[in-house]
Amino acid sequence: MAEFMKAMVLRDGGGGVELRDVPIPEPGPGQVRIKVNACGVCRTDLHVVDGDLSKPLPNVIPGHEVVGTVDALGPGGATAHGLVIGDRVGVPWLGHTCGQCDYCRDHRENLCDAPGFTGYTLNGGYAEYCVADAQYVFPLPGGYDDPHAAPLLCAGLIGYRSWAMVRDAKVLGLYGFGAAAHIIAQVAIAKGVEIHAFTSPGDIQAQDFARDLGAAWAGGSDEAPVKPLDAAIIFAPVGALVPAALRAVRKGGTVVCAGIHMSDIPSFPYSILWEERVVRSVANLTRADGDEFMALAAEVPIETHVRPYRLARAEQALADLREGRLTGAAVLIP
Repeated sequence: MAEFMKAMVLRDGGGGVELRDVPIPEPGPGQVRIKVNACGVCRTDLHVVDGDLSKPLPNVIPGHEVVGTVDALGPGGATAHGLVIGDRVGVPWLGHTCGQCDYCRDHRENLCDAPGFTGYTLNGGYAEYCVADAQYVFPLPGGYDDPHAAPLLCAGLIGYRSWAMVRDAKVLGLYGFGAAAHIIAQVAIAKGVEIHAFTSPGDIQAQDFARDLGAAWAGGSDEAPVKPLDAAIIFAPVGALVPAALRAVRKGGTVVCAGIHMSDIPSFPYSILWEERVVRSVANLTRADGDEFMALAAEVPIETHVRPYRLARAEQALADLREGRLTGAAVLIP
């Protein structure tokens, strides 16, 4: 095997990524090495590249929607986690936890005090190879080729954890109809939920896309829904949507903020929070979330919409995401 691989690396000081030849990583104890076949481009990657998330690993390789094949096991063997060479697997955002803090011991490892994040504090999948903690590698369901499986690893997982918080909602609003919303909308609709999709004002293409997937209503985020919502999930990183969503949900309703980063939430009158409305956030995922969602993805099944890019065109993929030129999800192909 060659000693070097192609990877897109965060430039010194941020401000984009560049193609470099870097050493092929070797898996450590409890790790596996994965030959990357596809890696989704997530809005969180933008937050890393654009500096919204501070203190990334120096010259980090972004990417946390990694699909590939196990090609090496670290010392001690990763077979204790059921992985063998040749397995097709996925690597998500939460890439490592300490296993010792109160949260880890309480099976809430998504809130670990000393976590590692793929593509941010750990090297990710914008490369030909990556290494991953075997405990945070998920077998993937059949029925999805590599590019179409990639969005399941973050867009799908964070959408699932968000939806699980409001699973009893019969009328659900989704603010921001991109990669995550287009996946969880299909899951919710399959379970009998009525979906109302809110897009950037005037984004007719995204609204048509939502209707094509089965949304009962689609319109701009500056519009009121045609009926009160039981709950809303905000995927767009726009703090001003929180008051808008609170006004849209009925008494006792919940607004879930699904992003890892959001602009400041403006002040709002207490009256739109009153009557036992709830605002809450989502942080990362648990291994149970991953197992449950992958089983659900095999059951529904979910049709992911992707636009492939060659690895060397990662900057173009990020720019298209940043400027709202994507319907569905961008996926890099090494």
